[in-house]
Amino acid sequence: MPYFGCHLSPAGGYTAMIRTACTLKADTLQFFTRNPRGSRAKSPDPADVSRASWLLVQERFGPIVAHGAYTMNLCTREPEARAFAAQVLTEDLNRASLLPGCLYNFHPGSHVGQGAEKGIELISELLNNVLFEGMKTTVLLETMAGKGSEVGRTFSELGEILAQIKYSEKVGVCLD
Repeated sequence: MPYFGCHLSPAGGYTAMIRTACTLKADTLQFFTRNPRGSRAKSPDPADVSRASWLLVQERFGPIVAHGAYTMNLCTREPEARAFAAQVLTEDLNRASLLPGCLYNFHPGSHVGQGAEKGIELISELLNNVLFEGMKTTVLLETMAGKGSEVGRTFSELGEILAQIKYSEKVGVCLD
């Protein structure tokens, strides 16, 4: 059975976002975990998470998708930016795990002149440091358009990342 939905804002809380999807007759949705161009994310309200989780089950939603920030680059050469990416990814995965059936989608990043092979190595290394046994959320590497130094522009590049992931059963691919 196919699911149909749209991109919605969680600004009013998860419950409001899901109710909006229901009024649109959607049974899935995608939302940004934080401002797509920013770094700060509002802490989820436990009561809102509980109501939203109940509503997702009650309304028979399919998997929903949380989208990571565009500013997160797992394969940059800058150590501070990689630490930021690890922090954002960790926070976002924790946030996504609060909602049942939530997938987490993000763009792997740009190797910024280091070469695709080095980019793939850095992405895999960071994912292996963040993913853990028993995690509930499936991570989706989103394809990249292939401009400049983006990593993930070919299935081969994505396959090389997946081959290096320890918990590869928790990682998949999303076509952009």
